[in-house]
Amino acid sequence: MAKILVHVTNGPENPTRATLAFLVAKTAIEEGHTVSLFLAGDAVQLLRDTVLDNLVGLGTGKLREHFDAIVAGGGKFFLSGMSSKARGVSDADLQNKPAEFAMPNVLVRLALESDRMFTY
Repeated sequence: MAKILVHVTNGPENPTRATLAFLVAKTAIEEGHTVSLFLAGDAVQLLRDTVLDNLVGLGTGKLREHFDAIVAGGGKFFLSGMSSKARGVSDADLQNKPAEFAMPNVLVRLALESDRMFTY
């Protein structure tokens, strides 16, 4: 199976694209692939519980349902540290989630280690 990276830059301001990214990641996991997501820009806000619980995309489903399936399937989340700091996303937002803050070099490493990369 493949190692897939989903790079997400759309956040709550674009619920359809944001949930589509998570839907694709969830689908890849369900098909047996290893998946990592790197959230940057406004996308770092997607892991806040209030956003997870309320964001629904047009035809792309509920963010919380996709997130829970990704977590259950072993998916990992990396959040741009600089984007998070600029938007007030903190350790408290990542509590009890398989997520960590990362710098751009991690995105580059993940991209080079992956067989495929999707960007939303």
